[in-house]
Amino acid sequence: MKPRALIVDDEQAIQRLLKTFLSQEGFDVDCASNSTEAEALMQSAKYDLVLLDIHLGGVNGLQILRDLRDHDEQAHVVLITGRPDLETATEALRLGAFDYLMKPLYPHQVISTAKRALKSKALIEESMHKQANLDAIFRCATEAIILIDNENRLVQANEAAFKTCGYTASHINTSILSIQTGCKGICRQKLIEVLKSGTPYHLGRLECSRHDGSKRILSINAATVVDKDGIVSGAAAFIRDDTQLEFLEKQVSGKTEYAGIVGKDSSMRRMFSLIDALANVQTTVLINGESGTGKEMVAAALHHQGTRGKRPFVKVNCSALSEHLLESELFGHVRGAFTGAIADKTGRFQKADGGTILLDEIGDISPGMQMRLLRVLQEHEFERVGDANPIKVDVRVIAATNQDLAEKVRLGTFRQDLYYRLNVIRLVIPPLRDRKDDIPLLVEHFLNKFSLKFNRPMWRVTQEAMELLMRYSWPGNVRELEHVIEYATVLSSSTIISEKNLPDDVTVSILQDRTDEVHPPEVLENMRLEAALEKAGGNKAKAARLLGLSRSTFYRMLRDNHESYPTY
Repeated sequence: MKPRALIVDDEQAIQRLLKTFLSQEGFDVDCASNSTEAEALMQSAKYDLVLLDIHLGGVNGLQILRDLRDHDEQAHVVLITGRPDLETATEALRLGAFDYLMKPLYPHQVISTAKRALKSKALIEESMHKQANLDAIFRCATEAIILIDNENRLVQANEAAFKTCGYTASHINTSILSIQTGCKGICRQKLIEVLKSGTPYHLGRLECSRHDGSKRILSINAATVVDKDGIVSGAAAFIRDDTQLEFLEKQVSGKTEYAGIVGKDSSMRRMFSLIDALANVQTTVLINGESGTGKEMVAAALHHQGTRGKRPFVKVNCSALSEHLLESELFGHVRGAFTGAIADKTGRFQKADGGTILLDEIGDISPGMQMRLLRVLQEHEFERVGDANPIKVDVRVIAATNQDLAEKVRLGTFRQDLYYRLNVIRLVIPPLRDRKDDIPLLVEHFLNKFSLKFNRPMWRVTQEAMELLMRYSWPGNVRELEHVIEYATVLSSSTIISEKNLPDDVTVSILQDRTDEVHPPEVLENMRLEAALEKAGGNKAKAARLLGLSRSTFYRMLRDNHESYPTY
């Protein structure tokens, strides 16, 4: 389309002259002799260029300029005057005039100004078009987008950034170093590093605490913003929320570790999913599991994966204290409440306000403590020992036990109403003997742990030793396995852990299990003696101790079975 121009001048000769100049340059030209005609034309059409006489029939051209701006902000206005005035020219440019020409007018002067005006308008429109596209991308993008300039100031952020990262409109044009959104600010730190180095950055699957306290899994891509001349003008970051994707991948692939808890067995994966579902639900949870299964780790995961993760996580072993001491420990006391109460004491419930309290071994508390605990669960308040003033608390309660509370309720040693309050949701941790496929994973996990702890190369477990670990019943569960691996790493003189490095009580138990197989009595006895001697490296005295026999009895059994063993 041809560019359009409007000439506003009360002299017909000037109109014809300017129209001739512009028409030769390809403009479609309209003319107006006064402000009324000019306003009517501006309402009916859009113009690229307006040539306006500043003295139009006694009317101030600056006022006409203001009126023209109300109709079309994009038109480039060039003022024409025969009486130049610095103050007037300055005001005209302030009001948005593109240029200021003085009479007499010359063709090259008019044409040159018109071309510059067209070029300027085209650049502005291109810039506006790009900005409109950018705004549309910002609005539609589900990823959080933040943009900073060379002074580290936040110049733009989209709605996703407001929602995901906690930015607000007040943060715009503020240094990102001074912005606090409740997170560690890793994204902002990386943006500054990218701006300094000029090197793009990618970080996948970062765990981040949002401004509302919940934890999210994010991926970050950051790069510099470069103009057409290759000059860096800032940096941009694209932040994707992968929390749901991480959860789905965990469901599909069977992630082998969750919040420090290792396991790939289907029962463990179900438990991981349940922890995810319960993390942000404030209901009471009862954790059941044998000693050593990791009840405390499950409770910690429930706390730290949820919105209370930044608040206190307080643990109490209810079986380790007498009723009197447990009452003081849970609820606190005031000075003089009893003999030895020389100062006020803050209880664990008060310390856990806003967070979570774990009541471990809950099945061991007395009937009196059961009654007090029931009140806390029902009314969310308690009194310190020796104080009649109630204290309100906001605490999530997680209870753990290795006992069958339902059976204790049946026997009358545990309150039924408290049991129902605690057993809103129950998590059952399977014993290690029921998920033996997890043993190799746990062994590798503990080997890595002790390698770091002792600053030693990574150990390797022989196939024979792993078979023994798989055969063992693990009455002490994961805790016992951890101790066994620590024992083996401490005593191993190399990076290879064999069956000889395993504790005697583990191997003897396995040896005794082997004798349970169906064999004639004399064969069973030979197998038992051979296994003990093999474990003892041929040392008869040690083999006797492993079997719980005296040395003389052991020698007699060897003779009776007509076996010949080397003496050490």
